[in-house]
Amino acid sequence: MLYAGFMSAALPPFPRPQGPLGETELFQLGPREEEPCLRADAARNRARLLEAAARLIAEHGAAGVTMEAVAAAAQVGKGTVFRRFGDRTGLLMALLDHSAQQLQADFMSGPPPLGPGAPPLERLRAFGVALLYRSVEQLDLQLAAEPEPTRRFSHPSYRALAMHVTILLRQIVPDADCELLARTLLAYLDAAQIHHLTRECGMPMERLEAGWTDLVARVTGTAPAA
Repeated sequence: MLYAGFMSAALPPFPRPQGPLGETELFQLGPREEEPCLRADAARNRARLLEAAARLIAEHGAAGVTMEAVAAAAQVGKGTVFRRFGDRTGLLMALLDHSAQQLQADFMSGPPPLGPGAPPLERLRAFGVALLYRSVEQLDLQLAAEPEPTRRFSHPSYRALAMHVTILLRQIVPDADCELLARTLLAYLDAAQIHHLTRECGMPMERLEAGWTDLVARVTGTAPAA
């Protein structure tokens, strides 16, 4: 009965944040720490390679993206692709980072309800819907570029999403352990789970979207969306 005794014990108070967090304190995605600022010509070449890789994914899926195929599509030598991204995983991760930067720009400075200007509850609902549809559009890429388990939750893109959701939750339910709740909500939006639900279980996106808004209402103790 050790489990029952443990569960009945009084829980410690939720940790309080050291100070209020604002939108400007979100983790900013950018070049990897080991990647120096690129010269203008190098930046153009990098963008060209990413565009070529994105076209290949759109036409053939993530399986069609090889270093050789990207080099041919961008009309550069294969060595250029390897020098820029290291390997295929590095290339896929660069594509995901580019997409994550766009999403972060949308929820930090884009129009409401995803961006600033809407109540935090509306922003949280809009965030989940946006992430759902982004994941569905990029499922093959996200699954192919999935970081190894020990690095998955420390990746900059995940940290930025978790911090954003934490900030919104602190405005809606300030007495809750918002850091843990944020990770619980993000688990619903996990790419592998979305793949399973949509492609293996055949669930329509409308059901997943309704499930997200229902989950937000239950977690925050607010009324369901009208």
